[in-house]
Amino acid sequence: MKFFAFIVVLFTGALLIYGTVDMPDWGDPGSAPNSHVSPRYIEKTLEETATPNAVTSVLADYRGYDTLGETTVIFTAGVVCIMLLRRFR
Repeated sequence: MKFFAFIVVLFTGALLIYGTVDMPDWGDPGSAPNSHVSPRYIEKTLEETATPNAVTSVLADYRGYDTLGETTVIFTAGVVCIMLLRRFR
């Protein structure tokens, strides 16, 4: 069983490393997020969301469901930690 788990971990690690081969360099100004997505958010955020703060508009309006999912995961982890660490009298 330990050998099987070791093989699964090696395979998953190799797959993750293989997946990073095609990623652009860190901070590359010619990458797709820097040349297409960010400028659109900066230019259209006030007109589409009526929110003057670009960070708030991206988190709340453009990526609202993603932010809701992240908040749900953090809340669930906190509740589980409280349940595991509480003391019974």
